[in-house]
Amino acid sequence: MISREAKTFAEEVGLAGWAPYFRGRCGVLGDVDADVVAAAAGFFPAETVREAWEAGAGLSPATATARYTVVVHDFARRKLAGFEESARLAELLQIVVDSGDTIAAPLFAGWRAVPLPEDDRARAIQLAHVVRELRGGLHIVAVLAKGLNPLEAILSGTLAPYHHGEPNAEYFGWPRPYPELTEEVRSRREDAERLTDELMAPAFASLGKSEADELVALLEKAERAVFG
Repeated sequence: MISREAKTFAEEVGLAGWAPYFRGRCGVLGDVDADVVAAAAGFFPAETVREAWEAGAGLSPATATARYTVVVHDFARRKLAGFEESARLAELLQIVVDSGDTIAAPLFAGWRAVPLPEDDRARAIQLAHVVRELRGGLHIVAVLAKGLNPLEAILSGTLAPYHHGEPNAEYFGWPRPYPELTEEVRSRREDAERLTDELMAPAFASLGKSEADELVALLEKAERAVFG
């Protein structure tokens, strides 16, 4: 989502800021009002989403999805060029994707309907993206179920790859001042992570024990290939 391929996509379509991200990632929702996009994305201020979504209005959702899919595929071919087990990784991820429930995960539902490429590497990364959207949707549910609002979840988070806490909240567009981060909020965030894992479990239940172990091993190898 922040790769060089994504930046090239933004330049090619002439969009800046969050606009290419929201048009590309959320184009699968169709030609909807920005509030629908904000509902699906979950962790962004509604104002940030509306500004970005409407700034990209000249790029149709269908075109944005098609162009963003190319971003996914080009990223995969570059990062997994030396990864020889992409076909098997894609096969196992396909089982997870097929087993996932679309309830409360609209971006997962939308991306699952996007046709998959023949190329093993591109297919593996696209399926990983689809699984990520399933977890993202279910994580929103878990956060709300544990009594957190999106801003509190971001402030108490430690899983963002490049920054977390207040820098991440600022990055997402949340205005300061931020509320105090209490131990109760931290505890609720930990509970939300556990609940997210529980909600994700059914999608992985179709894998046998050996398949699940193999998927974990392949994902670890793929992660090393991608991130070094």
